[in-house]
Amino acid sequence: MTTETAAMTGAHETSKPVTIVEVRNIGKSYGAVNALSGISTTVNAGQVTCVLGDNGAGKSTFIKMLAGAHTPSEGELLLDGNPVTFSSPRAALQAGIATVYQDLAVVPLMPVWRNFFLGSEITKGWGPLKRLDVKAMKRITQTELGNMGIDLRDVDQPIGTLSGGERQCVAIARAVYFGARVLILDEPTAALGVKQSGVVLKYIARSRDQGLGVVFITHNPHHAYPVGDRFLLLNRGTSLGNFEKSEISLGELTSLMAGGAELASLAHELERSMGPESDIAAEVGREASKN
Repeated sequence: MTTETAAMTGAHETSKPVTIVEVRNIGKSYGAVNALSGISTTVNAGQVTCVLGDNGAGKSTFIKMLAGAHTPSEGELLLDGNPVTFSSPRAALQAGIATVYQDLAVVPLMPVWRNFFLGSEITKGWGPLKRLDVKAMKRITQTELGNMGIDLRDVDQPIGTLSGGERQCVAIARAVYFGARVLILDEPTAALGVKQSGVVLKYIARSRDQGLGVVFITHNPHHAYPVGDRFLLLNRGTSLGNFEKSEISLGELTSLMAGGAELASLAHELERSMGPESDIAAEVGREASKN
């Protein structure tokens, strides 16, 4: 390693990440039902915080509190070190926290540029002569998508003609353009194939490299681990741990999510009911021992 490389590495190691959002023991109750309790994590600029868990783990409740859709019943949410309570998703958006949900909230038959500026259209003129500045919106859409590495031949094409991964990427580029500092992505790869999932993961990494704090919600550790810097694991509304990438391997992450002890127990049940020579039992047993 050269002196210059060592210096750069040392500078990177000693630099402290800038925390944009900090969550301290946050929780949400609906009457007597505790949907979430005692969850803590941080979202740093230029890093991806992955929130993992199976269905019913509390992921949706967690992001709705970050996005301003729900008010926490307990705990504290800090923005730039200051306690904050968002009264609505618009308040969170004005503070720089943008959420891209699974359904994307796009109008399939409208062109890409119309969806990009939906609700925030640029106008020109005044009074009765006021009209949409179509030329400017098309130019900005093409430029911003290009900055994210998305090369569309025609921003006039209906957004419904794009693939699922491309639509996700348009939504990400839109949030970046409108000033997001924190980008929350709700299961962006859940309904996508392998290739399109890879496209979305590439743009998540690109958003991180542009200095955004990214919150990546997923149930797939194989999608989370390559891009993640920090991992928050949820199970039935409680935290299984909050780990830096250097503290946990992909195998350990998968085992915590799947429940290594439960897999081993299942393998023994299958062996008793189907016999030790069963291919299914053997396969489950191998997975349990691997994790």
